[in-house]
Amino acid sequence: MVIVMIHIVDHQNEQLAKEIQGIQQAAYRIEAELMGFYGIPQLHETIAQIQNSAETFVGYKEEQLQGLLSYQVKEGEIDIHRLVVHPDHFRKGVGRKLVAYLLGHFRGYRFTVSTGTANKPAIALYKTFGFQEQRLFEVAPGITCTQFSLSN
Repeated sequence: MVIVMIHIVDHQNEQLAKEIQGIQQAAYRIEAELMGFYGIPQLHETIAQIQNSAETFVGYKEEQLQGLLSYQVKEGEIDIHRLVVHPDHFRKGVGRKLVAYLLGHFRGYRFTVSTGTANKPAIALYKTFGFQEQRLFEVAPGITCTQFSLSN
């Protein structure tokens, strides 16, 4: 029997921080290739930086950690900082389950998230939940991200 679990991940734990780093590096390498931009901060984040993050981390685990989402709560708003799925688990609904979990736990909140404008899979995912495009912003010459929001 396979146990599927979405749970808070203790990112201050060194072993878990290493797992987070491995998953996000693998995932952000794919986004970097899509964007043609390798300056994504989490792509270069150290284990100590992960451990010291003020974000809350939620993981999707099915025998092993397959994906995670991190966020911060500020005055009735949830800012999603990262949503990453290990490439071995792309197209299995892991990201969708993590977003659904977060939306279900924070009803009545406003959500914001940004992703690379060239990251069509992430944009499609957020749009299926009703996120609306708010603005484009340049992160490097010729490289843009799109910010989305949703009132839940």
